[in-house]
Amino acid sequence: MAAGTAVVQSKPTPGRLRESRSEALAGYALIAIPMALFLILNIGSIIYALFISFFEWGPRGPRDFLGTENYADVLGDRVFLKAVTNTVYYAFVWVPITMALGLMLAVIVNAKIRGQTFFRAAFYFPAIASSAAITVLWIFLLDPNGLFNALRQVFPFPGLFALLGFADNHNWVGHSSTALNSIVVLNAWTTSGTFMLFYLASLQTISHEVYEAAAIDGAGTWDTFWRITFPLLKPGHYFVATVAVIGALQIFDQAIIAGGASGEPNNALTTMVLYLYREAIAEFNFGYAAAVGMVLFLIVFTATVVQRRLFGQAPSW
Repeated sequence: MAAGTAVVQSKPTPGRLRESRSEALAGYALIAIPMALFLILNIGSIIYALFISFFEWGPRGPRDFLGTENYADVLGDRVFLKAVTNTVYYAFVWVPITMALGLMLAVIVNAKIRGQTFFRAAFYFPAIASSAAITVLWIFLLDPNGLFNALRQVFPFPGLFALLGFADNHNWVGHSSTALNSIVVLNAWTTSGTFMLFYLASLQTISHEVYEAAAIDGAGTWDTFWRITFPLLKPGHYFVATVAVIGALQIFDQAIIAGGASGEPNNALTTMVLYLYREAIAEFNFGYAAAVGMVLFLIVFTATVVQRRLFGQAPSW
């Protein structure tokens, strides 16, 4: 092109404008219903919960305006504080264990091993099984006369549990000192397969040329993992950690199956969602339960923001 020659840009014709406008309208029409449902069922429910949290709200509707009294009662309730402690403890213990297991399984099944497809399916299978069925089976296994206590007698160090203060017929799920940790172990096993898939998707985005260059430089297996694989999985860490923390703070099904609505033994299995369920469904105290839900929402939101700051910019998936 000669110097000084102007580039003439053709203006869109009226026909193209009408076609573009029609495509845009069709697109908005397709997302209109899902967006309306999202706004009503999600955003609307949050706003409605915030509204009724300022009232004494029973099955027949509002009885009295309480202002922030529900929130004061929530934050001063020892059972609620116990529920918060249990939930936070569960999140701090379960999340790193399950993330580590998921990453380890992902690295194993990502390698070129015989039966790769079988192991991927086998590791993921507990995640698709019924949570209620697995929890009931877990309770039977950890029963005082269950399989676990029977296997303890044939372990290489059968007296180790006795030294730790556990009797031969210890009820692992039914005792306050071990109930929550038993649920941690259960969910670490059942959920690690899901995290494996998340990490596996991230691992397969890493170029093989990076590993080839590391092998040429003489990097060992551990150095390759720690200096190359682990840092390049930062978007995967962010996604998995966010999903894990939100799920941990909302634990409910295993807690109510193992400990009932009262979170037995001695509120050892009372979580924030179980406490909310107890107040709303068992006590019909909807205003108070809404206040509990708003506090839970703030905790989950704060945890998500903190994770975003820890992992930096969110991944552009």
